[in-house]
Amino acid sequence: MLSAMKFRLDEKTIIQILLFFLLLTQISYAQWFLQNSGTTTNFRGVFFIDNNTGWAAGGLGTILKTTDGGVNWFVQNSGTFNFFTSIYFIDENTGWAVGQNGAIAKTTNSGSNWFSQSSGTDNTLWSVIFVDNNTGWAVGDTGTVVNTTDGGNTWSLQTELISDDFLSVYFVDNNTGWTVGDAGWVFKTTDGGMTWFMSQVGPWWLHSVYFIDASTGWAAGNTGTILKTTNTGSNWYTQPTDTTVGLLEIFFSDNNNGWAVGYGGVIHHTTNGGQNWIRQYCSTNVDLFSVYFIDASRGWVAGNNGIILSTTNGGVSSIADEFAQPTEFILEHNYPNPFNPSTVISYQLPAGGNVTLKVYDVLGNQVVTLVDEYKPAGRYEVEFSASSIKHQPSSGVYLCRLQTENFSKTIKMLYLK
Repeated sequence: MLSAMKFRLDEKTIIQILLFFLLLTQISYAQWFLQNSGTTTNFRGVFFIDNNTGWAAGGLGTILKTTDGGVNWFVQNSGTFNFFTSIYFIDENTGWAVGQNGAIAKTTNSGSNWFSQSSGTDNTLWSVIFVDNNTGWAVGDTGTVVNTTDGGNTWSLQTELISDDFLSVYFVDNNTGWTVGDAGWVFKTTDGGMTWFMSQVGPWWLHSVYFIDASTGWAAGNTGTILKTTNTGSNWYTQPTDTTVGLLEIFFSDNNNGWAVGYGGVIHHTTNGGQNWIRQYCSTNVDLFSVYFIDASRGWVAGNNGIILSTTNGGVSSIADEFAQPTEFILEHNYPNPFNPSTVISYQLPAGGNVTLKVYDVLGNQVVTLVDEYKPAGRYEVEFSASSIKHQPSSGVYLCRLQTENFSKTIKMLYLK
């Protein structure tokens, strides 16, 4: 009996030790921490003015504020149910939020009260920025650009440049700014938006643009695209990432430290101006739409389902900074699973080689090729959408097969209509 009791005590002790080390590993690994927003609304914008004071904006006119770095969030009355897509503050008191149906809301008392401003358009506005208390721009659908020089008391339509949508705008001063959007368009102005010069830098949708000064900037978009310019946008070149998932916002705290966030909980980080981008771990796979840092360490990310994440060390893990050096072939289970309409497939290669990633139905018929090319060593993500299947997809199991010269593996994916 004593032996049996001793065994049970030993077994319990072992379990406690294992749980302790599991918890310790989780703490050391997860450097993005989930904050309690108190809502399940979908967020599209997050902005902080200092370590403590920030706002998040999203669906149904939701605006939340924190005064303790995000430990607690409380609801502000925006006065509208329009979906907010972007929020920007010029100081701790004065800010604007823009969104659906041309909605613009302004506060002059840190959000205690918000009042509506007339944008002069019914088009959805996707991005807003101010360079001082008076001068600001917002951009949106069908090439809409609106501008104010009196703090938003009046907004003027500068131009509807193209039929495609503008998704992001950034100005470094009263005159110099850029806007990006569908079909790889980049527009630049040097006279405050009176005239714009356009260029098409590629086939990608560009969701976000950010400049650290008048010369150096980045843009991010579909298929994991990150572009950089060092000559005010006259030329852009692609920077390598290990994902093909869409990136929805990019932010730099200085010339070296930057972050890009996107679909499926993707967070990428660079410490050398984008020469290398490394995937960071976070505890969610929901879509992330907005990122903001006040310095190289302190930052926040916001996305769907009320998700707000925070970091105090730039999001850097203590474990070799997240998947940087793969040591084996891996094809991970897709997420989400079951899925509708899309899912993300992750794999890693310890060495470069020719790679195919194909999807089959349960009868063994190939339905789509996701990858068929040479890939260098690294970690990769691919988005698979049921809409890419030529025939009308039916609910059920699909098979995804990764094939290289020295490795093959198949996973099952469940599609539910």
